[in-house]
Amino acid sequence: MSLALSTRLSCDRAQPACLFLLLALPMMSAAAETASPPVATTSFLSLLQVLFGLGMVLAAIAGTAWLLRKLAPGQVAASGALRVVGGVAVGPKERVVLVDVGDTRLVLGVAPGHISMLHQMPRPEGEAVASAPEMSAESFYLRLKEMLNQRGRA
Repeated sequence: MSLALSTRLSCDRAQPACLFLLLALPMMSAAAETASPPVATTSFLSLLQVLFGLGMVLAAIAGTAWLLRKLAPGQVAASGALRVVGGVAVGPKERVVLVDVGDTRLVLGVAPGHISMLHQMPRPEGEAVASAPEMSAESFYLRLKEMLNQRGRA
């Protein structure tokens, strides 16, 4: 027996309740037919969470690259008897560089994959032998003050 027939049979006893059921039945069936599965939506917070995660990964990559550049072997500053005095570019990838090695000054030609000695001479008398750079805050302060005083006079 169908639901409508069974409702009709039992409606003889209670008229007001039966009328309510008959009126509500089509609405309930229509609501059951039109119910669709929930649509997947991306909320703003989940998008923000993904962007934050991406930012953290990119920051970790950049930090690792910076750390490797700072701690790379062979990139430590030269100290002691070797000092680069100066240099000038003579082409897009070529340079002429002055290097002090102990009491000798070398003029070097530097190109990609090749370094050649252009000239060798004794270090000039007025210049001191290369030494390890001073890193104290006091010496930096004095040197900066001296440079600012010289600049103020000029």
